Amino acid sequence: LKLLGATAIEDKLQDKVPETIITLRKATTKIWILTGDKQETAVNIAYSCNILEDEMDGVFTVKGKDSETIRQELRGKMKPESLLESDPINIYLTEKPKMPFRIPEEEPNGNYGLIINGYSLAYALEGNLEVELLRTACMCKGVICCRMTPLQKAQVVQLVKRYKKVVTLAIGDGANDVSMIKAAHIGVGISGQEGMQAMLNSDFAFSQFHYLQRLLLVHGRWSYNRMCKFLSYFFYKNFAFTLVHFWYAFFNGFSAQTVYDTWFITCYNLIYTSLPVLGMSLFDQDVNETWSQRFPELYEPGQHNLYFNKKEFMKCLVHGIYSSFVLFFVPMGTIYDSERNDGRDLSDFQSFSLIVQTTLIWVVTVQIALKITYWTMISHFFIWGSLGVYFCILFFLYSDGLCVLFPSIFHFLGKMKTLSPMLWIQVFGRIRHCMKHPLSPPVRVRMKHPSSRRSAYAFSHKQGFGALIVSGKTEKFKIAKKSKESPSQSLLSLPWSLVRVD
Repeated sequence: LKLLGATAIEDKLQDKVPETIITLRKATTKIWILTGDKQETAVNIAYSCNILEDEMDGVFTVKGKDSETIRQELRGKMKPESLLESDPINIYLTEKPKMPFRIPEEEPNGNYGLIINGYSLAYALEGNLEVELLRTACMCKGVICCRMTPLQKAQVVQLVKRYKKVVTLAIGDGANDVSMIKAAHIGVGISGQEGMQAMLNSDFAFSQFHYLQRLLLVHGRWSYNRMCKFLSYFFYKNFAFTLVHFWYAFFNGFSAQTVYDTWFITCYNLIYTSLPVLGMSLFDQDVNETWSQRFPELYEPGQHNLYFNKKEFMKCLVHGIYSSFVLFFVPMGTIYDSERNDGRDLSDFQSFSLIVQTTLIWVVTVQIALKITYWTMISHFFIWGSLGVYFCILFFLYSDGLCVLFPSIFHFLGKMKTLSPMLWIQVFGRIRHCMKHPLSPPVRVRMKHPSSRRSAYAFSHKQGFGALIVSGKTEKFKIAKKSKESPSQSLLSLPWSLVRVD
């Protein structure tokens, strides 16, 4: 046989794919490969992009050709305690649960990989066998599904969505990935040489795989943090606003009379508090993008939903109840039967309403200012501009001109009441009390002033300081090291500490 020529086809990985997968794994994300390639090609790609590693304790291959063989192969990979009758999976397989079943989280007793082809997967996705397949796969560090049809890719994604309380993301570049992209919670399409079908059916699209790292660790984190802050602040400001009417109902005979002015009720969510929360939801950052990608572990709290859950919602509710209680009862008790310097009564309804609504605006504005961790000119404009708009509208609505023109609609309070020292003492006094969260432990900031100089005797006993002593110079401690360290390590180097006071 005389060889006339040879043709080679190279399916080359994109740039920074292995590094991206390593970084995403540090963020405790599970990464599976669902491909239509044959098993040898899929395994080689998995090793080249660090899905499978040589240091693994074992790589299991499921290649059964019937359901019973596949069941035995999957159970052979499980831990012995997982085969007990009290195991949740066995209970689910023998008894029909009343509630939707979720596979519990388990820690694997080693570092393993799993490989299964499309023929075996067709049997594994039938009946109760899919639960055992998913459980075994979730306990493996790397999962490779090869020789798959587009429908099987979508079935695997739907399997994870059905039995795991997780958010799935599917990324692909070809037309055979469209069903998988549409089945996942988040679909990402990559523009490549296989057409534009994946991009047209995706939620996000970009040209390189390594952009996924920035999408998740930077923009994904920021979006989650902003949304959690938005929800907590939104619930708090409306609880504090609404529950004042609840306390007032005990004093007005449970009538329809409101505490606030009707114009204030109209403008509260529309003008006074809309722009600050919008600015925070668009521009706030807890850490910059460099730190977010350097420390992917910061992504993990969002996976466990730690920033907004039932506990955080109850904190918002309690804080709102506490703030409304302070906003209503403290001003009422203070101005009750009180008089001004000229002998006139100060405890009228309009003065009380003015104190409560002005204090409320200050409280919710200062509260969101404390929540913001990344200030921009737009944030300053939205927050302090909204506060300024409130006072402009306040003095305009309570002016004598509008009262003369529309006496039945606009009630004149007078310049003396709006500029009364009692009013502003009430406002700023209540701000301090409402900022003290009822569920937060008291914290005191204690400054530490370490000595900035060390004795020459200490220098003389340390290697390398002989020239320093001879030169007559002194060494000073650096407050923050400019090195590649975590945010927590940088905070520990600052000259202060937070001490909890019981």
